[in-house]
Amino acid sequence: MRLSSRLRLFWFLLTLISFPALAHTDAGVAGGLLSGFIHPVKGVDHLVAMIAVGLWGAQLRQPAIWLLPITFPLVMAFGGLAGLAGLPLPGLEIGIAASAIALGLAVGFAWRAPLWLAGLLVALFAVFHGYAHGRELPQAANPLAYGAGFVVATGLLHLCGIGLGALTHWPRGAQWVRALGVGIAVCGGYFLLAAAG
Repeated sequence: MRLSSRLRLFWFLLTLISFPALAHTDAGVAGGLLSGFIHPVKGVDHLVAMIAVGLWGAQLRQPAIWLLPITFPLVMAFGGLAGLAGLPLPGLEIGIAASAIALGLAVGFAWRAPLWLAGLLVALFAVFHGYAHGRELPQAANPLAYGAGFVVATGLLHLCGIGLGALTHWPRGAQWVRALGVGIAVCGGYFLLAAAG
């Protein structure tokens, strides 16, 4: 009976994992929305950076806890439009990797950056992530629905980071959050090495 429950859980998780395989083949508004929603989640480089934004905002508290997660998707949408339009943006993969490194280190060191500087950094990195989403937009998907999907998914990933960041209210939890930030920075280092070839 216990094994059966585990098998059901495994099957459920396997079903979730199978969604991205269809992500770029759907068409129309629903297909575009689904493709855009799944896209940030299936890319670990995007995922860790977006969670880091929420974690950092939680560390910085009010008003950064909401300002940073709002800034990122808004600016990212403009980056997506730039990517969709085919405007040049050199160092795309390096910029994405750098975002994971910088945001991870900010969380790891619990950097109390001024609000304007934190917002500027988050906005800068959002351009790279949005541009990548825009460049990878499938031709068959509805562009507007796709954009709405990846903006909503990004916001939810920020909320996940904020939720994890709530651990900072306890001393041991704050240490875990900082360790998570270091882990994200390490992931960013790996992405940077991969981007450098």
